[in-house]
Amino acid sequence: MSEKHVSSVLAGLIGAGIQSSRTPAMHEHEGDAQGIRYLYRLIDLDALGLEPKALPDLLTAAERMGFTGLNITFPCKQTVIPLLDELSEEALGIGAVNTVVLKDGKRVGHNTDCLGFAEGFRRGLPDAARERVVQMGAGGAGAAVAHALIREGVQELTLFDVDITKAQELVNNLKAIFGPTCAKLGTDLPASMQAAQGLVNTTPVGMAKLPGMPLPADLLRADLWVAEIIYFPLETELLRQARALGCRTLDGSRMAVFQAVKAFELFTGTEANAERMQAHFASMGK
Repeated sequence: MSEKHVSSVLAGLIGAGIQSSRTPAMHEHEGDAQGIRYLYRLIDLDALGLEPKALPDLLTAAERMGFTGLNITFPCKQTVIPLLDELSEEALGIGAVNTVVLKDGKRVGHNTDCLGFAEGFRRGLPDAARERVVQMGAGGAGAAVAHALIREGVQELTLFDVDITKAQELVNNLKAIFGPTCAKLGTDLPASMQAAQGLVNTTPVGMAKLPGMPLPADLLRADLWVAEIIYFPLETELLRQARALGCRTLDGSRMAVFQAVKAFELFTGTEANAERMQAHFASMGK
């Protein structure tokens, strides 16, 4: 971590339907605690009536207005890549970016979602069975989570997505990096769920603006562990149903906090206090 301690930061989050995001408050609170003048703004495509094709203009505007960096969320984590000058090794391997540092006239893309999910998984489900896991979703967040799961010891990850081409591309990416048996494209959800020890949802289904379940509730069973990356609401319908059955569960709060911890460090060059950021996230309620 750099020794340079910035005195002020202007950051933002680009995404669709992000008015409920706790990211701005987490960053600004940690900045205050460290004596950094920290302003974090939401750039909500939905609220602005914009499509992801507005990304080039938004990045240019952020540079012109002196932004230190941007976080990137659904649906822009992959479409932003061609607009960047450099990618970190992590972002390049995953094929998705959730943090862009704007410095010295360059746009450098990073991925802190992978680290964020891995840290939350280690802390929240430390002894979870890892032989066979089903993951719903193969988008930008899904790619980061898949990488994290395999790094954390998952031996066979079965991927399902409504976009089969996207799911197959992620399977190919994982196999190229981790080996030929680490992942496969899901074709029979009931059979895969019957064989699985764990389930991870990385789709937006379950968010406040997209309520519901990413799979039929009758495919859940008590001996499964179930992880979610959505944090608004903290208890999605999937987690509610899983907990009612007695499943061990992991909500989206840890990933939200730990990806923000790393993004804060990239923007400021200063180490964040993860425990303080966790406590502040929890204080914002459900």
